Amino acid sequence: MALSRIWSAFIIIAIAVAGFKFLATDGEKQIFTQMVIGKSGDSVTVKELDSSAIAPALLQALDSQSRVKQGNLVYKKEGVKVVAVKPQAANGIIETCNDAVKLCIGLIGVMTLFMGFMQIAEKAGGVRWLSRIIAPFFSRIFPDVPKGHPAHGHMMMNFSANLLGLDNAATPFGLKAMESLQELNPSKETASNAQIMFLCLHASGLTLIPVSIIAIRAGAGAKNPTDIFVPCMIVTFAATLAAMLIVSLRQKISLLQPVILLWIFGLSAVVAGLITYLTSLDKTSLEFFSGAFGNGLLLLILLLIVLGGLYKKIDIFSAFIEGAKGGFETAVRIIPYLVGMLVAISMLRISGTFDYIIEGMKQLFVLSGSDTRFVDGLPTALIRPFSGGAARGMMVATMTSFGPDSFQGRLSSVLQGSSDTTFYVVAVYFGAVNIRNTRYAISSMLLADLVGIVTAITMAYLFFS
Repeated sequence: MALSRIWSAFIIIAIAVAGFKFLATDGEKQIFTQMVIGKSGDSVTVKELDSSAIAPALLQALDSQSRVKQGNLVYKKEGVKVVAVKPQAANGIIETCNDAVKLCIGLIGVMTLFMGFMQIAEKAGGVRWLSRIIAPFFSRIFPDVPKGHPAHGHMMMNFSANLLGLDNAATPFGLKAMESLQELNPSKETASNAQIMFLCLHASGLTLIPVSIIAIRAGAGAKNPTDIFVPCMIVTFAATLAAMLIVSLRQKISLLQPVILLWIFGLSAVVAGLITYLTSLDKTSLEFFSGAFGNGLLLLILLLIVLGGLYKKIDIFSAFIEGAKGGFETAVRIIPYLVGMLVAISMLRISGTFDYIIEGMKQLFVLSGSDTRFVDGLPTALIRPFSGGAARGMMVATMTSFGPDSFQGRLSSVLQGSSDTTFYVVAVYFGAVNIRNTRYAISSMLLADLVGIVTAITMAYLFFS
């Protein structure tokens, strides 16, 4: 099974790389301790150097500053010696287990709330109404899902929440969609075609405005924090179309059907119109729109659900409690899957596996004689499928090193908004419905991620070069 083999490979590679560093590098004798009980941000001494062996520029910098960062090392002067320390990139195994449980506990409240409102919408007939609207398109790319099935409505609400950047709402809607699709799944431990198509489209991360990225850029002092939103929208739209095409080819679904083409071109026109409108706004207006529109629309949806329940004369609060219980159970059920995946990713990060991959890629492009500026933004792209938080940290590190308005800083921002966290999504969504055989879901999602990365690099050279 793909997920099982990948997870096993992560752990084996991480321990092998850590073992190599322990045996071959004098400064990495604490690597095993870091992997097990270390905490993110802890500084570990890598090497001590005599001041006479240090580059004059570094010594001069240390005379005016208590510490100087170069690459992934921090240098500080201690008497006649200069000590190089390396801050730990992630929590060790023990702390990561705690982090995974805390993350799930944090999800319980959100899951409980939105699953409760979803239950009201279902009993009031709102989900089926939404399903009928989207049925002409969804019935063709999800041919195994009957027309008017509630799963259509659940998926549409998930995609809408993603589009508006409402992550807290997108996850409960997405998990509800997976549960609805699981009811139609003839093989309960194997991912169905519909589940694979849904998850690949979800992971492509089509977003209207990357609010969190714009906020981080503003905090970093970017002159125009919003200058990356058009490239981000184009990249996520390209990744979404790529995901649809890749899965359709595997499932032998023709995208040349008139209804599908009409929806794709219609959505393209809407995206183009939004880009045109949003680019006409100034910074203040765009920031107001991004916050007020998304959150206002969410509140409107909740209001319509309650009004629909009153109109249908259902017991609204009882329906809410019934759905909320399911949200609590789902949040608890995904804990083992999340612990397993986050631990493996943490081991990869602390062992230095990502560092070797990134440095190898950089050297490869240097030898080829091509422009290597984009390579400095790649750490964000390479870690993004594994961990959104780690990728966000890489984006901030890139902006700190090169500047938020540099080519590398802008590229890393676009890459951060180019897709979702593939392996996190796989672990949580398939884990919620006890799917063990993911078939070709992971390979399809990673291929769509690659399309997003290539498009992001292309857009960065087009907009920021």
